[in-house]
Amino acid sequence: METGKVRAQSWKSEPTPEKMETSFFHQLLNKRMVLSARDDVKSLLHRLIFVSKISPDLADKRDLGEYWEQQFQRYNQGENVTGLLLLYPAYTVHCLESSGDVLYCVIRDLQRMKKQGDRALVLDPKIVVTSHNISSRLFSQWSYKVLDVPGQYLGDKFSEEATDGIITECLTKILKIGKHLTKYPKGSKNIPDSVFEKVPELTIPQTSILHLLQCKDLLTPEQFLKMYDSPLNVMLDSGHVLGSLNPTTV
Repeated sequence: METGKVRAQSWKSEPTPEKMETSFFHQLLNKRMVLSARDDVKSLLHRLIFVSKISPDLADKRDLGEYWEQQFQRYNQGENVTGLLLLYPAYTVHCLESSGDVLYCVIRDLQRMKKQGDRALVLDPKIVVTSHNISSRLFSQWSYKVLDVPGQYLGDKFSEEATDGIITECLTKILKIGKHLTKYPKGSKNIPDSVFEKVPELTIPQTSILHLLQCKDLLTPEQFLKMYDSPLNVMLDSGHVLGSLNPTTV
């Protein structure tokens, strides 16, 4: 009888498949429950970077900056959003820092835009990086910049350079931009031209953005959300998001 009791206790201590097959959303909620008990931590901070094409029908690219600012006000529940939106003639690079809930809403919005067809402000977005539980913010506020660079017709050009190298290049430039912006006080959400004129080398090449948009290893919002909501989701601490057969990063 005593042996039976010991076996029963050991069996109960083992994780069941139901407990193991939890989604990222449930794990995030569990982590929040733990962190809420600590006075020095109020919420998890995440970073999202994605690229996209700009609708050719968008006459004033500043409208896209205003759109995202309105969206942040609509669905952020007391969560501060910081980051940077770079607007090229035909592409965007968007870095966002906020809670998991806010970034989840952003990806949902990108998914909904696809259903709008030609009326969508951005087209064919790809998620480049998601970083989970980052220790600090890179940007002090959210802002955008319409870059004064010549438009380039790149056709179907696809660089043979490794995607990892291009992602590293983009992340390095975004990091340097963030540090450069600390030299300027908070102000207009539209960054002045003079800020980037002093550091033209920090501009991410349009060929690199096109490579990321064409890269099949990077997830679309639909693919990301499918994996995000999946009970078999595999999570890593940091890195870039790979294709649907690979683990997603959160």
